[in-house]
Amino acid sequence: MSVISATFPKFFIIFAADMPRITKKIARTLSFRLSLMVIAALATLLLVALAIIFVFSRKVVKEETLQNASQTLEATVQHIDNVLLSVEQASGNIYWKTLVRLDQPDKWQPYFRKLVETNPYITDCRIVWNTDSDAIKADFPGWLTLPEAQRTPGAITTYCVPVYKGRQIVGTMAVDVSLPLLSKIILEAKPSPNAFCTLLGKDGTIIVHHDSLVLNQNIMVLSKNDDPSMREAAQAMLNGETGYRYVNLDGEDYYVFFKPFERSAVVGRALTNLGWSVGVILPEEDIFGDYWRLHYIVLIIAAVGLILLLLSCRLFIRRQLIPLRQLEKSARHITEGRYDERIPDSRRLDEVGRLHSHFQQMQQSLATRVGEMQQLSDILKERGEVLRATYEQTRAADRLKTKFLYNMSDQMMAPAEGIAKSAITMSDHCRELDEEDIDRLVGDIQLRGDKVTALLNQLIEKCAT
Repeated sequence: MSVISATFPKFFIIFAADMPRITKKIARTLSFRLSLMVIAALATLLLVALAIIFVFSRKVVKEETLQNASQTLEATVQHIDNVLLSVEQASGNIYWKTLVRLDQPDKWQPYFRKLVETNPYITDCRIVWNTDSDAIKADFPGWLTLPEAQRTPGAITTYCVPVYKGRQIVGTMAVDVSLPLLSKIILEAKPSPNAFCTLLGKDGTIIVHHDSLVLNQNIMVLSKNDDPSMREAAQAMLNGETGYRYVNLDGEDYYVFFKPFERSAVVGRALTNLGWSVGVILPEEDIFGDYWRLHYIVLIIAAVGLILLLLSCRLFIRRQLIPLRQLEKSARHITEGRYDERIPDSRRLDEVGRLHSHFQQMQQSLATRVGEMQQLSDILKERGEVLRATYEQTRAADRLKTKFLYNMSDQMMAPAEGIAKSAITMSDHCRELDEEDIDRLVGDIQLRGDKVTALLNQLIEKCAT
């Protein structure tokens, strides 16, 4: 036990440390989660069913124990009563033979010896005269529990019959019943191996008990320091009740079943109340020991069965999820860009098979679309390169045109300035210029204008090309 208690905290610490990793693994494993869900549902149903079975089986065991204890008590009472009845009848037969020879002791003493020899339950038979110091006062036939000094050793009770001489009681015929034999009857009456019976007198004296140390002691005195339930059970027995109590003795649990000693009604029998009470004490282990052992065995079998079922479910579900794992692998490859990788065919016709088929079609369609998009991308890329080259050429041509325009503008600037200067000269000095100067200026303007016209024609031709 110490090794287990020392190992358990370490195991708990290791398990607690690995709990995040185990939880993460469970969260990532669909087959394990599905298996746990199935086992959890089955375990719940199984525990509910077992709880109902155990509750009702415990009730049945308790009722059966109560019935067995009642039967044991009834059989014990009947057995003891039969012994007492036999003693009463045998004593009655001797009594009448003694009564007619009352003045001749040597005549009735052989009858007494014969009675003791033939009846194993009788230890002694005698007549106690009223004149004796230990005289017994009995006004009618009945059973008395005499003081120890007035009964023979080994006697438990005494059957007393008043002896008449005429109408006067002169003594009592006392027949003592054997304590060992009566105790054997009571102690052998037990419904389980560890159970035992007890017999209490009307004053609470323990008449019969398996422990000889407590014989002839008062049960209320002995139970004074015991569990209150024991005192309650003892008081119920002294009150003549019938039933049972749950008690604790020396740290162990017991059920005490008890009933009063009731004598059978027989014609001519004096039914004096002895005030006895018979009890049978059963350890709880004897009543529910097999029940609890069966309880533990069933729980162990159920736990082992659930573990095996968990492993079987996980193996079965894991095999059923192989196509899903293949699809997961294919989906991962698709996310990595491997669209044209072939997905293996599946022969399954269930939902997983249809999912596999649809995923396969989706992959093929996706591969076709991706191929088409790749072709279109290549075409667009090629056309983009052409457009980029054309654009570069256009930009180069624009730069050349711009440069050409700047060049032509520079070339036309000088003739245009010359024309403007000649026009200004003619305008400002028209009165002072002679005809020759005017002709020279007009010729200069015409020459420069022809030059500008030629440059413009050249620019128009360049732009047209």
